[in-house]
Amino acid sequence: MSAAGCGVLDDPVEERWEARSGFPSCGEVALEQGEDLREQAAGEIACLRRSLESGEGAEMGVTYPTVEGAPVRDHYRLTPQGRLEVYTDATDDPHSDGKWSFAECYEPQWLAEVSCTR
Repeated sequence: MSAAGCGVLDDPVEERWEARSGFPSCGEVALEQGEDLREQAAGEIACLRRSLESGEGAEMGVTYPTVEGAPVRDHYRLTPQGRLEVYTDATDDPHSDGKWSFAECYEPQWLAEVSCTR
């Protein structure tokens, strides 16, 4: 959320991310070109799975490069109800629309390869 006098966010997805109630963090992962999330974030993914099994919320951040090398950030947010929310920040990617996007799934079977409709 923006502080008074500092401007107003004009992206509703970014506003929703900024205004969320945070959950415990499972960590942040930064991937290099060609790296596999399952290999580089095994501990973080295990943390999300434990949260899913225990019915607790958790969050994990992943930054990865596009083909052109621009950074994109995914924020995985697992709610206590078992819903996985994926907030994607593409504001630093000059080859995209430069906006945030959102997807969600219920009862994800494998958290790092969730196929959600955006």
